[in-house]
Amino acid sequence: MEKERQVEGHSAIVQRTFSDRKRTNILKRAEQSTIVFLLPKVPEFISPNLLTLIGTFGSGLVFLAFVLGTYAANWYLLLGIIGLAINWLGDSLDGRLAYYRNIPRRWYGFALDIIADWIGIVLIGFGYYIYAENGTQIVAFAFVALYGWSIIISQLRYKITNEYSIDSGFVGPTELRFIIALILILEVLFQGSIAYLAGLITVILLIINIVDSVKLLKLGDLKDKNQN
Repeated sequence: MEKERQVEGHSAIVQRTFSDRKRTNILKRAEQSTIVFLLPKVPEFISPNLLTLIGTFGSGLVFLAFVLGTYAANWYLLLGIIGLAINWLGDSLDGRLAYYRNIPRRWYGFALDIIADWIGIVLIGFGYYIYAENGTQIVAFAFVALYGWSIIISQLRYKITNEYSIDSGFVGPTELRFIIALILILEVLFQGSIAYLAGLITVILLIINIVDSVKLLKLGDLKDKNQN
């Protein structure tokens, strides 16, 4: 009986905390369980806005890792993994904390989240631009541009369907952080591999964006037909 109450309580927290968005990413269950576990442990003096700032600081650490990896030693890139973890912590808990504490600011939080995400990806992309060699800096520009495209797609999808989703199928921001972390580790072990891996990720992101754009246009066309 006690176990059933705990399960029901956990489900209620999940439903309340994630009520504003639909998640489809591979790590959805593990991520949501981790967030629900962490939320009660966040000190009262830490606000959702402070968590957003902490997440941006994490992106700044990734930028610093690329700079140190360029001008100091290659293994400093591993600092970027810590930065990605901090970014996940701030970015994943800020809005969820607001819903958990029943103080959501839906449109303010929505706008702040998009702005913070854009600043974060620009920092990471600029860091890689500094680190990249032999003309591969274009990959950094392409990655930032394509990530911006994916943000635009998510906003347009929200406008058309009134359903907010930050994932592209099974891949979301959390999976992308894991992929970037893996790329950093491989670059430390096999210096020079980052150019090929970053290029591969950029191509995959391009394909995902094209597929999502086609789906988005079909949704828009269907909505137009239903309104006529």
